[in-house]
Amino acid sequence: MPASATKALRVAVLADSDTRWKWGALTATRVRPGDTEIHLDGYLLRGRATPTARQLREVGVDADSLREVTAVEFLRAMEGARGEEAYDVLVLALVGGGVQAMLHGLGRVWQDRAERPVVVTGYVGVVYEKLADGLLLRHGADLVLANSRQDADRFRAVYEGVGADASAVTEVALPFLGGAGYAGEHDPSAEQGRRPYTVVFAAQPSVPDSRKDRTYLLDRLVRHARLHPEREVLLKLRSKPGEHTTHIEELPYQKLVQRADPPPNFRLVYGHMGEVLDRTDLLVTISSTAALESLHRRIPTVVLTDLGVREALGNHHFVGSGCLASWDQLDAGHRPAPDPEWVARQGVAADGGYETAFDEARERIAALLVRPGGLPPLAPYYTPVTAPGYLPGILARHHLAPDGTPLPGAPAADRAPGPVRQVVRRAARGAYRHGVQRVAPVIRRMGEL
Repeated sequence: MPASATKALRVAVLADSDTRWKWGALTATRVRPGDTEIHLDGYLLRGRATPTARQLREVGVDADSLREVTAVEFLRAMEGARGEEAYDVLVLALVGGGVQAMLHGLGRVWQDRAERPVVVTGYVGVVYEKLADGLLLRHGADLVLANSRQDADRFRAVYEGVGADASAVTEVALPFLGGAGYAGEHDPSAEQGRRPYTVVFAAQPSVPDSRKDRTYLLDRLVRHARLHPEREVLLKLRSKPGEHTTHIEELPYQKLVQRADPPPNFRLVYGHMGEVLDRTDLLVTISSTAALESLHRRIPTVVLTDLGVREALGNHHFVGSGCLASWDQLDAGHRPAPDPEWVARQGVAADGGYETAFDEARERIAALLVRPGGLPPLAPYYTPVTAPGYLPGILARHHLAPDGTPLPGAPAADRAPGPVRQVVRRAARGAYRHGVQRVAPVIRRMGEL
């Protein structure tokens, strides 16, 4: 009998960045069957994007325990989680390659078990690139969550198109939607002390990626602030210099803004996106998932076309949304009107129904937890037979052999890191981030001379 039948549901979440930790932890709470209490243990996969303490506080999701691990250390922890410590559900909140490596590693450590956790994975937000690649790397989990009806249809088509089992695809919605609906713009003259009309630009770490394009966007945002001194114009940033999120940011806006000489009504802001949206009258972005959060609240939302509508930017996903516009149009007072049919297919649930969006996932997990004889072995589409030239490299990045066993020389997994190892790890990660943000751009510029 699973632990969930007699006590709190025990859930583990393995994440490799701040945004994926947020997605994984919130997903765990959304998909728990019924009113079951949840015991949540968080594992942060060590790497370039391992979140800092500040980033974890900003996410605002609590866990009963939280620790940093290597892939091999995590697999050792899952192998040892037995009896009262066994997990009912495991959420893999990782990039595709990380999910695939864990599926093979977990398949090895659970191969002789009659019982194992329900394995859940999915995507943090909009899926606009590497659809087939990312999906096939996630194949093998018990549930592959799709954040919208459109994504669910696409996911099934990919799996069925290669002859893989598509039954794991489960339609849900983004787990971090919520907050108060937009009540209309505020008139600062109507009441003393009311806040001004607020425009928020949701920046992204890697889109666009060139200095020219990022400087252009910053200049236009500053120009909008100058053209509308009665408005408050906010640049919402994901991370501070030296921190990484899901994507590497080589040209932080904090550095570019030092030369921009912005007006007093322009500010940089951090913090929880939901709290920023509480005071937003117009959300502007290139292709951030924040646009879907904003649409869920019925906040006027614009996806910029200034740099083109291109797959490389991800704004092609919003074709048909009614939200595409340029800074010239916004400066002139344009107000977007989202297309209701498009919004409905994106899992935004602006017209209600959000609380029922996770019902199918809850029902499927509840059924799997009581499945007679336990769950079948994990069966990813990629195996040494189907992808002999691809899979070994994916697994090797996480120090695993093609059969899921640790490679010789893999980071020690039989003991917790001591003080010296912890200091060395922090120093190594700091050196890596310094190289990405300071050294690599200089080398590239020298190569262009």
